[in-house]
Amino acid sequence: MGWGMQRSFVDCDPEVCTGCQLCELACAGVKEGCFDLELSRIHLVRPDPTVMMSVTCRLCENAPCVAACPRLALSTHPENGTIVPDKVLCTGCGWCIEACDFGAIAMDRRTKTVVICDLCAELPNGPRCVEICPKKALDLTTAEGVAQRQRNRAVRLLASM
Repeated sequence: MGWGMQRSFVDCDPEVCTGCQLCELACAGVKEGCFDLELSRIHLVRPDPTVMMSVTCRLCENAPCVAACPRLALSTHPENGTIVPDKVLCTGCGWCIEACDFGAIAMDRRTKTVVICDLCAELPNGPRCVEICPKKALDLTTAEGVAQRQRNRAVRLLASM
């Protein structure tokens, strides 16, 4: 990835998300072959009783989860920026989970290792969660894309006053 290029990640528009959890089910189905929501790499959160949104890895530059891992079990993929867990080195200590500002890392209770979104690298059409969202609340975007959406929202709110 060249200098100045932004990493794409899955983002959720909370104004559109209905909380249906299809994204979680699709993720667990693709990644684990089952529909166990705990094994999904995307998770529904409710920051407020009236707001629902899905959260997944934001592919941070200088990712705090990678820096926090005492076993060096996490690395950043050189091409797409996804965080790659090494299942052999990971001991399930949870330091990466605590370091993640977005709550986007989960523990696989079966293997006691972490699971993190890899943008469905094995699928030709990209992340299944984005593809399956019935309301199109999920999108593959960049930090600038999120900022632009928020600027547009601010303009709409100001115009409605």
